[in-house]
Amino acid sequence: MCPASTSPVAIPGVVPARRNWLHAMSRELFSHITSVQEQEELVFSMLALLPRASVAALQNRMSTLLQFDVLGMLPDEVAVHILSFLPPEVLSTCSLVSQRWRALSDDQLLWKSLCAAHDWRWRKPTTTSNGDPTPEYPIPQNEDDEGMGDEGMGDEEEDVVQGMLLDDSGYTSMDMDALFAASSSTPIPSPTRTRAGPSSPSRSARSSFARSPRNPSTPDYKLLYQAHSRIRHRIMNGSYRLYNLQTPGKPNNHTNAIYCLQLYTYPDTGVQVLFTGSKDKSVREWNLATGEVTRVIEGIHDSSILSICVHNGLLASGGSDHNVAIWDLVKNRLLKVIHDHDDSVLCVRFDDKKLVTCSKDRTVRTYALPTFEPKHVLAQHRAAVNAVAISPIHIVSASGDRSVRLWDAETGALLKTFENHHWRGIAAIDFKYPFVLTGSSDKHLRLLDLRTSKGWTTAPVYKSHAPTAAAQGTEICQVCGNNARLVQIRPPVREHEELVRSVALSHELAVSGSYDFTVKVWDRETGAPMADLVGGHTGRIFCVGSDATKVVSCGEDQKICIWDFAHGMDTSFVSL
Repeated sequence: MCPASTSPVAIPGVVPARRNWLHAMSRELFSHITSVQEQEELVFSMLALLPRASVAALQNRMSTLLQFDVLGMLPDEVAVHILSFLPPEVLSTCSLVSQRWRALSDDQLLWKSLCAAHDWRWRKPTTTSNGDPTPEYPIPQNEDDEGMGDEGMGDEEEDVVQGMLLDDSGYTSMDMDALFAASSSTPIPSPTRTRAGPSSPSRSARSSFARSPRNPSTPDYKLLYQAHSRIRHRIMNGSYRLYNLQTPGKPNNHTNAIYCLQLYTYPDTGVQVLFTGSKDKSVREWNLATGEVTRVIEGIHDSSILSICVHNGLLASGGSDHNVAIWDLVKNRLLKVIHDHDDSVLCVRFDDKKLVTCSKDRTVRTYALPTFEPKHVLAQHRAAVNAVAISPIHIVSASGDRSVRLWDAETGALLKTFENHHWRGIAAIDFKYPFVLTGSSDKHLRLLDLRTSKGWTTAPVYKSHAPTAAAQGTEICQVCGNNARLVQIRPPVREHEELVRSVALSHELAVSGSYDFTVKVWDRETGAPMADLVGGHTGRIFCVGSDATKVVSCGEDQKICIWDFAHGMDTSFVSL
């Protein structure tokens, strides 16, 4: 549909001066004939004098005069509101109709609303600034560390989770060296190596590789939507570039199995890094832009580091030495060592107000920030508490007793218990309210909506959905970035064949890592399998993480795999 026209269409082959004279004469003639019926009769009699070919040509030229652009005639606010009910692929088609429709269908409010529905945010340019004041944390006094613990996770209620003790194995694969060797010959600064004790480095390790994002200050939400759609298309088609961040013989590597990891973006610089914790008793910080280790934190734990959590400039770690350590990343100093648990600390999580830990001693403990004052000891589980996850007002815990428990974060009250949530002990949990995702030694995942107690699972007995197009290859629309048609059918993604050791939940995806050496991606809403990431690991996978562009994983083979779905794309404006 095209906009209505109030002037005659230009006649090809007629000079402008002559065309203007003809138009003026027509208006003069029609001014003397007031009856519309007589005007029609005059025009028809003139058309009858023309050759048939000319009448046919005039018919084609007059078609635009018979079309009325209702949308284009409306005020912008009303037109945009009408377009807001259309799906994105239809919006992109509308932009091809006319300039007016293109301006309306490209309206930023439309695409901002579509992005908000997926929780896709524009990444704002970041500059170094003081920002909000950080809370003052107490400096640790002379505190004694106590105890040593077994490796890995806790026992199940009735039987031991076989294979949870972590072994070593080697692996050689595609690495980051080739990626960065050609791009720069500048010597890489040595990482900041810190140990527990009174030390103050001259500069923050994270400043060595600080980069300014390239994104413009004015958001383009249509561009953002297209970028995310393209990444999702790549996930569904298994199109990624695999990097191994840690390779044999490289300096500053971990020297033993890597148990835990977390992606973290420094808020003041916008630089994204990766933190990893290992059986070698150290935490390492990796600059993802260079593939180099920029900081080594060691000498705090007496044995394996089993879990880490990074937030707001702080890093918490839990180990098989029964201890929890808090590290200030900005000032590069140890803040606190907590030794309240009686067995290995299997998981640590914290936010602005609370620190939550869980242990093989069957308890969950909470602490108030910034004082780290103990608040609650939650001791209702019957077996080791293998994992916890938190929201501003809730805590969820997963245990070898096969249950998931929901707690009030403020009062410590037990709100709900989901008994026999899996057939065997639960090894991993993630929480984005109202959704709880768990992985178990029964080899399956389960997602639960706390509001409805409904969800999905990969266990056959519970399955209530069939694989969707999300598990198949599709072609992407170059206009809007959406799937256009089926062009190939890949082998279906199968469920895990061994214990599911780690899970990560986002607004649209669920990621899992298993002892079967594979990482898998699932549709968060339906549970449909989307991608099977194989060939990266040669040993059991202990931890997975993800953001808007990639999946990361680590395991007993001492590898850190990065599955990059945004290779070759400019994602500087994509909030990770």
